[in-house]
Amino acid sequence: MFDYDAELVRYNTHLQATAGIQPGDQVLDLGCGAGQTSRQAARSARAGSVVGVDVSPDMLVRARRLADEEGLGNVTFEHADAQTHRFEPQGFTLAISRFGTMFFADPVAAFANIGSALRPGARLVQVVWQSADRQPWVTAIRGAVAGDRPLPPELLGGPFSLADPAVLDGVLAQAGFVEVEITDVQEPIHYGSDATKAHEALTELGMIEFLAPDLDAASKPQARDRLRTVLEENETSDGVWFDSACWLVTARWAG
Repeated sequence: MFDYDAELVRYNTHLQATAGIQPGDQVLDLGCGAGQTSRQAARSARAGSVVGVDVSPDMLVRARRLADEEGLGNVTFEHADAQTHRFEPQGFTLAISRFGTMFFADPVAAFANIGSALRPGARLVQVVWQSADRQPWVTAIRGAVAGDRPLPPELLGGPFSLADPAVLDGVLAQAGFVEVEITDVQEPIHYGSDATKAHEALTELGMIEFLAPDLDAASKPQARDRLRTVLEENETSDGVWFDSACWLVTARWAG
């Protein structure tokens, strides 16, 4: 299974430092995945509690198992879509998200719903991807598998739907958040301990299909060979890394 936690380890440090979780916080973790960010929050909010939500039941199974193994009794996980889930009104003092808020069908409605779960003045801290053309992990891999053809339109949305700072600021303002701050953060992301494992991971993720949906089936074997080459070019003694860029976003719920 691909290790998202290892991939995003550098950004996780920024998220946790900016969140500044306090012992008594009640934390909502949006798009928690396998729960690393939730478990870290639970250790900081030792006199409080954490609720992690995600749309993937398989990821939540792993999240619950790992929390149990670590003996964390103050974290729970819910299978839920944060856009529509009925959270306890004003039940949280802080909301966090590590790349878990970019896929909402209606982002204004989603963030308004998240805000309704926050106490007045509570903070939202999240990281989201900048645009695809500012992601070497996109441009290098896309270039390897699809040449110099431009990015297909579908890559402008999805994980990059909040990439425009003006759009992001407007969404949060319309949803009811104030004091929005958007900070440029650039860190490498990790795809595996060596090129072979990175190739396996990206194949598992369907990265060729994601970054080159316009590639015909007959061209995919050669594309996989070129992908291996670019992974080898980015292999270091510490694994395979690609540069990337995100927005570190903080905001406060007006209430």
